[in-house]
Amino acid sequence: MSSESVVSPDPERLAGLVFELASQLHIERTQRIALEIALARSGALDLQRVEGLAGDAELRRRSAAELDQSMAKLMRVLKEHADQRRPLPIEAEPARRGH
Repeated sequence: MSSESVVSPDPERLAGLVFELASQLHIERTQRIALEIALARSGALDLQRVEGLAGDAELRRRSAAELDQSMAKLMRVLKEHADQRRPLPIEAEPARRGH
């Protein structure tokens, strides 16, 4: 994804995106902490082992793939066109390649 693909986002749309991201981050963080606490209390999770996975290749690969997906969705919000009948650039690209 190139930086020139987002020329000058609408400030209102950008502010909305920031607040949406902050909300999603808070929800995800709260759910993760609750899950960690519940699993640790039940003895099903060793938090030190989880922290030790930081360098695990599979974790890094999956995390990178999910980050790419999330970023594509976020960039879509910034690049949306007001005419909902027109495909967004990321939706139109596979059609141009014949997929």
